Amino acid sequence: MMRALALSLRQLGDARTLRLLLLTVALTLLTFAGAGVVLWWALDAWLLPRLFGPDTAAGAIPLALAITIAAGWFLFRALAMLVIGLFTDGVIESVEEDHFPDVAARAVPVGMMAGLRLGVRSALRAIGWNLLALPAYIALLVTGVGTFLLALIINAALLGRDLELMAASRHPVLRVRPLSRGERWWLGLFPALLFLVPFLNLLAPVFGAALAVHMLHGRRAT
Repeated sequence: MMRALALSLRQLGDARTLRLLLLTVALTLLTFAGAGVVLWWALDAWLLPRLFGPDTAAGAIPLALAITIAAGWFLFRALAMLVIGLFTDGVIESVEEDHFPDVAARAVPVGMMAGLRLGVRSALRAIGWNLLALPAYIALLVTGVGTFLLALIINAALLGRDLELMAASRHPVLRVRPLSRGERWWLGLFPALLFLVPFLNLLAPVFGAALAVHMLHGRRAT
């Protein structure tokens, strides 16, 4: 496990992986920025003037910024996994070619649309389960750490499954032994921790994809 973690962190410095990481981060942040602009326009031009009169439109910018930041905290993980679905093939291919060339030689490219479907399913599961858990998150706020721990448990479980699927998607023929429940938990836990830390959360999707490859193929049965 420690070797897989070290190799996955080192992979972030690989030139091809770094390009994909920067592209993923840029697209994710541009999506949030675009949503914030649309929200500001809707508040400024339509919602606030209709509800409270024309003099309230000046509050559209701080309100849109606050909503975008709050939505970013809740939705960043889902959107980042959706975006990385577009680049699943490239990220996983770079790790396989560097560390598992025999496996890479037998891989079947996933394609952008298939990767996007994986990303969309991951995002929808993340949003759905976290919405279901929202009452518990609110109730546990009084504990100080309960909300954090529950969010970590839920997202680690979801991420472990999603990342394993992404890493295995290039090998429909190769016999890749599924991860055990414990292995899947560790696979999801480390990216889930990164997603909770500002700025480090930008690295989480690519790091998680690299970790999934190392955990799957590092002890594969071929």
